[in-house]
Amino acid sequence: MIGRISRTAAALVVFVISVFPVYWMVLTAFKPTKDIQGATPTFLPASITLEHFGTAIAAKGFFSFWRNSLLVAGGAVLLALVVALLAAFAVARLQWKGRRAFVLMVFIAQMTPWEALLIPIYVIARDTGMLDTLWMLTLVYFMITLPFTVVTLRGFLAAIPVDLEEAAQVDGCSRGQAFRRVVFPLLAPGLLATSLFGFITAWNEFAFANVLIIKDQDDRTLPVWLSSFNNTFGTDWGATMAASTLFMLPVLLIFVVLQGRVTTGIVGGAVKG
Repeated sequence: MIGRISRTAAALVVFVISVFPVYWMVLTAFKPTKDIQGATPTFLPASITLEHFGTAIAAKGFFSFWRNSLLVAGGAVLLALVVALLAAFAVARLQWKGRRAFVLMVFIAQMTPWEALLIPIYVIARDTGMLDTLWMLTLVYFMITLPFTVVTLRGFLAAIPVDLEEAAQVDGCSRGQAFRRVVFPLLAPGLLATSLFGFITAWNEFAFANVLIIKDQDDRTLPVWLSSFNNTFGTDWGATMAASTLFMLPVLLIFVVLQGRVTTGIVGGAVKG
């Protein structure tokens, strides 16, 4: 009984610590400016205003930066899914020399802190003339999300019995048709889960977007734009928190809509690696 209470209390503490920053962000977005700047913090709003959301939406470049983030994150995830699906199939289904070494290299790439490659990637982008372009940022996010996508999809594919493919081939399907008609539909939850986590990684990334987009400010993404949300008197915290709340909404809505499939995908990918 005591152990159960302790575990519940520990879980509650972790939950509060995790959720409180998000709660404070949303609360500040709806607070009037005088309450935000007050000496005494209030944990429940005395009044609610939508003024800060109007300021954030009316800010110069808001929709352009929103579009840039969607293009870069979406493009990187699509590229990673296509390449990782082929790589994961080769690793999970085929036997070839160097397969274990390849898997090891993918795991090492996944564990590598990408910030350590910030300067080399900047030099490559500068020397190839791709600095200040969304294409370069998309390729970088593709590189960041690819190892995780390969490892995760490999687990999903390994959990699908090979017998299903063989049965389809016995019925007259080629290997490609068996994969498309039998394996691919079973991979749907895994693809959704993997793409969601990859999208979150690319959507929230700040360091590379801040370094690789310097001169052409119109190609900035939302995280970089949020960091420069100032006015004449300093940081406009109400508008910043409102913009951050809007920035969080796409991922939150996608997760809520696809929650069942994503949960199934996460569990399925952990069955066999």
